[in-house]
Order: sequence, then structure tokens, then C-alpha cells
Amino acid sequence: MLRCMRTTLTLDPDVAALAERMQRVRGGSFKAIVNEALRYGLRAMAAPSGQPVTYTTPAVDLGRCLVGSLDDVAEILALAEGEDCR
Repeated sequence: MLRCMRTTLTLDPDVAALAERMQRVRGGSFKAIVNEALRYGLRAMAAPSGQPVTYTTPAVDLGRCLVGSLDDVAEILALAEGEDCR
């Protein structure tokens, strides 16, 4: 059987300010505002987040290969450093 739980809660200053503002806007007790906010927030946290967003890298055409063979590392480094090795 669920029952009410009495506890001491330390709120960060920004959270306390938001709760006090909501109390003024909606009326009612501070306790009711905190309970409503916790209920809403905890339900949102417990709900599945849905489909994960998958990022795909767009394909880009870089043109033809500028070196004869990618296996010749010395040639590639020389070309990258601006040396004329041909």
C-alpha cells in the first residue's frame, strides 16, 4: 500500500525560483506544485526516449585518385609536402 512520504528536500536556487513562480501563476500550495513537477518530470524520465537518431555522413565525390598507388606511402608524403617526385 502506497502512502505519503514526508521528507526534507533541498532545491537548487533556480529550481526553487521556478517552483515559486509556478505557485504564484497557478495558485495552490508549494507542496502541490513540487508534487506536480516531480510527477511530470519522473514520468518523462521513465518513458522510453523513442527511436534513436542515426547520423549518416553525406557522400561526396572527390574525383579521381591523384597518386598512382595508395600503397606507396613515400610518394604520397612527397606529393603532400609539395615535392616533385615524378
